Amino acid sequence: MELKLIDDQGQSASTVTASDALFGRDFNEALVHQVVVAYQANARAGNRKQKDREEVHHSTKKPFRQKGTGRARAGMTSSPLWRGGGRIFPNTPEENFTQKVNRKMYRAGLAAILSQLAREDRLVVIDDFTMEAPKTRLFAQKLKAMGLGSVLLVTDSLDENLALASRNLPNVLVLEAQQADPVSLVRFPKVIFTKGAVAKIEEMLA
Repeated sequence: MELKLIDDQGQSASTVTASDALFGRDFNEALVHQVVVAYQANARAGNRKQKDREEVHHSTKKPFRQKGTGRARAGMTSSPLWRGGGRIFPNTPEENFTQKVNRKMYRAGLAAILSQLAREDRLVVIDDFTMEAPKTRLFAQKLKAMGLGSVLLVTDSLDENLALASRNLPNVLVLEAQQADPVSLVRFPKVIFTKGAVAKIEEMLA
């Protein structure tokens, strides 16, 4: 598989040979959907809390007499059938949202995403991407010179200058190869890999 190699001005310089197993795989929409949904679910935190009928504030007094009113009998106002009563199956912070995805499926899903990005010309390779100083302005100017806006940059190693220069840009994300995740890969319209990142991700997903 040949990936497009660009220079510092964003112009196509040549091509880079990459693994067909990683960048030439057929797109499996169902698998990619499962991997993306599972990744988002596993990042979810249990932060919802509802009260059951034991926890709501109520009186234990019987609301009205058992017979003669024409209404359904009621023992206390904490009943889930009443307004202000407790929930039958309340949400709790201990709720578990995790979804299991086998390692082989996860790797196949990432390979399908990378292959589709390459086919759609959304994935390009650059020799290296470094910053001389941790300045956001310089980083933004470099991206503008390359004709890039919203972009995901995947490097083999993330130095301090690059991390500090990029972290304040809302439409830019810089990750190391081992941190590349399916959600970030499908989210950005353009993905840039350094040569070292291509070699590292091929080694990881081989």
